[in-house]
Amino acid sequence: MLRRAAPAVLALLAACAGVEPADLVLRNGIVHTADSTRPTAEAVAVRAGRIVFVGSDADVAAYEGPATRVVDLAGRTVLPGLVDAHYHLSGVGGRELRLNLEGTQSLQEMLDRVAARAREVPAGEWVTGRGWIETPWSPRAFPTRQDLDRVVPDRPVYLTRADGHAGVANTAALRLAGITRTTADPPGGAILKDAAGEPNGMLIDRAQGLVTRHVPEPTEAWREQAIVVGADRSVQLGWTQIHDAGGSWEEVARMRKLYGEGKIKLRIYKAVNGPSASADSLLAAGPSINEFDGRFTVRTIKAVFDGALGSRGALLLKPYSDAPNIIGLPVTAPEDLPPMFEQALRRGIQIEAHAIGDSANRSLLNLFEAAFRAVPDSARAIAEPRWRNEHTQIVDLADLPRFKQLGVIPSMQPSHAIGDLHFAPDRLGQGRLAGAYAWQALLRDGNIIAAGSDAPVERGEPMIEFYAAVARKDLKGFSGEGWNPEQAMTREQALKSFTLWAAIAAFEEIGRASCRE
Repeated sequence: MLRRAAPAVLALLAACAGVEPADLVLRNGIVHTADSTRPTAEAVAVRAGRIVFVGSDADVAAYEGPATRVVDLAGRTVLPGLVDAHYHLSGVGGRELRLNLEGTQSLQEMLDRVAARAREVPAGEWVTGRGWIETPWSPRAFPTRQDLDRVVPDRPVYLTRADGHAGVANTAALRLAGITRTTADPPGGAILKDAAGEPNGMLIDRAQGLVTRHVPEPTEAWREQAIVVGADRSVQLGWTQIHDAGGSWEEVARMRKLYGEGKIKLRIYKAVNGPSASADSLLAAGPSINEFDGRFTVRTIKAVFDGALGSRGALLLKPYSDAPNIIGLPVTAPEDLPPMFEQALRRGIQIEAHAIGDSANRSLLNLFEAAFRAVPDSARAIAEPRWRNEHTQIVDLADLPRFKQLGVIPSMQPSHAIGDLHFAPDRLGQGRLAGAYAWQALLRDGNIIAAGSDAPVERGEPMIEFYAAVARKDLKGFSGEGWNPEQAMTREQALKSFTLWAAIAAFEEIGRASCRE
């Protein structure tokens, strides 16, 4: 695994006298550097797992010794290590191990997959899966408990929507959870009802817990396998690091165990969920940086402010255009966040907070601003906290300048824009699309964007994410009315968002250098 280094800094090293031979030299290539002052080079030298030079074929010769492996790239392309800045590693592994409902093109196709899975699962056991989304279906309607009952009437079924913020249960699962027409919505959640006032099987955000708490817990061996499978898949696709957006303190211990056993090659920048006991543990312990030879860092708390747009849980300033009685859900009570935010500033803990709707984004920026005012620079463990707004999907135009003013990093997922374009206009109406997935507007204000995929919500593949950033069209080349193609990133911006800017969001960019390495 190679650690990133600024090309302009490393070119300086080649001019220093007496450089040691490198282990590996790549020459005669097209090296994209993510350095605007010199965007391309020809050669790279690597020693002891670190890039020590980026520059010309002529200058890299100083790093070639008798034992150096020299590779002629013959004009091939070299990129900096790609980073997914918003990823759910256990979820990606779990997606591969459970019933994967991605790509279902109709309700019937989903039901056929569920029926097939039920035939494989021992009698009486739960049938669970994830990944369905109603966007390509006709009609574009959420599934219901009655739909599931047609194929699996005799055991509980729970299927999570692709965004993870909603799911559908069959009647057996609702009965096991004790959900009836009189069951109250839990804080931060909603139980959807049919015209007769009966639960229709759809559970939004924290209402999912009413059912999922009854699903048997995975074994420890399964949890470890999910992490290893997710990490292996990530490396195979070309990610060198992922920012794991949330989890528990127990999962931190699990990852440390797997690193110690040599089972994870991927670099992980780990967050834990908060407010929670896990967040309390991190606040008490403080940041842990560059464990396992720089492969594992734990310094971030993930908070969730609202739900997702597709399941109408994203919190909006005005009602949904296609559901005038709904404005979304605050998943976490706003009053629960300030104490944690202020303690994080004092302890040097980064905050990354999920905010999708325009109301959620405004409220989150207000809370960040209040925390920054409450804890002056002199009381902070880190003068530049680099707090992050995860998703930043729908922002009122008046709030866009506040990201730069507050120093809040927008952490955004390009593939959301090419998936959501099929339903966001219906949810928002044309008027609110001006501040939707507004990458170029944020960049013009001087922000950086740390880009990711939000896998397993999306596929989590680098090629799809890069395409989404520069094309702003779906994989078939479609872009709908009012989808603002001028907001697409340039290729250079997209590369930086998955390399340099993601590194900055994790405090991992390289500083000044001298002739001593």
